Amino acid sequence: MKNKPLPIGVSDFKKIIEKGYYYVDKTLLIKEVIDRGDTILLLPRPRRFGKTLNLSMLGYFYDCCPVSWAPTPDTPPAKETEKATETHPGVNNYRHLFDSLAISLAGKEYLDKLGKYPVIFLSFRGIKEKTWESCLSKIKQLIQDEYARHYYLLESQKLRPHELEYFRKIIDMKGDLVDYENSLERLLIFLTRYYNKRAVILIDEYDAPAHAGYNSGYYEDVISFTRNFLCNGLKDTDQYLEKGIVTGIMRIAQESIFSGFNNPGVYTLLAEEFNDHFGFTEKEVETMLGDFQLLDKYEGVQRWYNGYRFGGKVIYNPWSIINFLNSKEKKFQPYWINTSDNQVLDSLLSKGGLELREELELLINGESIVKAIDENIVLKEVTQREDLLWTFLLMGGYLKQADERRDPASGKVYYSLSIPNEEVKVSYAGIIDRYFSTKIENKKLETMLKALIAGDIKLFEKMLKMIVLAVFSYHDFGREPEKVYHALVTGLLIWISNTHEIKSNRESGYGRYDIMIIPRDPGQTGYVIEFKSVDPTDNETVDTATASALAQIEEKKYETELVERGIKNIKKLAIAFSGKEVFVKESG
Repeated sequence: MKNKPLPIGVSDFKKIIEKGYYYVDKTLLIKEVIDRGDTILLLPRPRRFGKTLNLSMLGYFYDCCPVSWAPTPDTPPAKETEKATETHPGVNNYRHLFDSLAISLAGKEYLDKLGKYPVIFLSFRGIKEKTWESCLSKIKQLIQDEYARHYYLLESQKLRPHELEYFRKIIDMKGDLVDYENSLERLLIFLTRYYNKRAVILIDEYDAPAHAGYNSGYYEDVISFTRNFLCNGLKDTDQYLEKGIVTGIMRIAQESIFSGFNNPGVYTLLAEEFNDHFGFTEKEVETMLGDFQLLDKYEGVQRWYNGYRFGGKVIYNPWSIINFLNSKEKKFQPYWINTSDNQVLDSLLSKGGLELREELELLINGESIVKAIDENIVLKEVTQREDLLWTFLLMGGYLKQADERRDPASGKVYYSLSIPNEEVKVSYAGIIDRYFSTKIENKKLETMLKALIAGDIKLFEKMLKMIVLAVFSYHDFGREPEKVYHALVTGLLIWISNTHEIKSNRESGYGRYDIMIIPRDPGQTGYVIEFKSVDPTDNETVDTATASALAQIEEKKYETELVERGIKNIKKLAIAFSGKEVFVKESG
């Protein structure tokens, strides 16, 4: 595999093999699909983890109709139609694609299925429309294209007059909503009758339209269509269906989209099954780095791109690995993160309460949190139900899980959740940046942080006062104002994390400090920060509050960790506040 080009943006299995691209062999997915007794399989994984390429591979393996995979014009020339008729039922011309791959050694019982079934392939991954009308139009075009691939059915003498009329309505984009809702089931029946054998249905990124609908306000419309389209095609179709394989990011539970199927096998990233077929394993990444003479980068690659857990197995983000290997500079940077796909995360941060922001703060600081996970998602309830919120983040690839625990009383399953790697941490930091940038002028934030690093505490206090006035209302403080200020300052400090390590609520000396800022350069200044709310009912003033906070730092020797790190210049700060009034005092 050395010196082969990397398949950047290429998800067609045939093109990768025939054009000689670098390919990490995932063909044993075929064996596991066949071995599973499930007729219908749902395999949710985060975006850009190889779902489309794997379905393409399955399509080329199963398909007995090579001509149907070639791009077909709406009205093919006569000779193309004749050629299609002559080759059906045909022989799979794609056997050579698998000759040197793992599935070729799996056994006769698997190779006997190569090229024996008609295939329906639909990929919804590109549907990100802003309105239901444009979303439905794009779905209709996808269905039209798939019918056009099987244009030969119109001349096969296998379709009855009313079926011919229906087929042409789909091809000509003249069907009504119900026609398109029934289109998967009708094409399945047509193909089964033509070949006298069951068909394989491959649906890629089935939930992409639902995510677009959630973000753009047409969620109910798209859920209704998806339910009818998939259930019509996959429910009670055993006589027509050999295998139905559906991929997406998560299992959407609303309106019984999947509960209507005949016992589908659902294998999320929490399952042991299929755990090494999506994404790259540690061994695969090590092999790739060796092939590209980059084994010296292994530690950095681990820190930036691994950390996912699929069924207990460590998995790397394949999109990021391939793009890193293809980059000229070989610098570690985020490749997977696309801000246009983070709308739900943005919404969660802006709408979430104090507890959510505190938990995000813990995650960004490298801590873990324990949460119940429900593998069934109702997107419209994500911002209302905590278990769905954390499930969404886990299934979407924004968190990793460990230490499963089931509560026998409630039946809920709990996991320890944390941020998987540096690349995803950048995503959270970007969301925090966008959240604050809508309320804070970037110049003010930059001035405040530069003042802190330079040790200009008066200017730091002045800029912090301005930011608090811009960000908060009096309703934000509630009963625990210290936590509100703590979360705000920690969120602001994330922007110096390249040069400073930010720690929160950790033990040092004889207690737990609020915030510690540790410079990565030991010659720079380190900080210990303690927050204190002014309680006027106890005759407390700003002066007594800041004095109390500074005394606590001294008494508990919070600076111990800084001293042990070799930091000689240490500043101790008390941040006291009363409502939206905030004051900063330095010891000594």
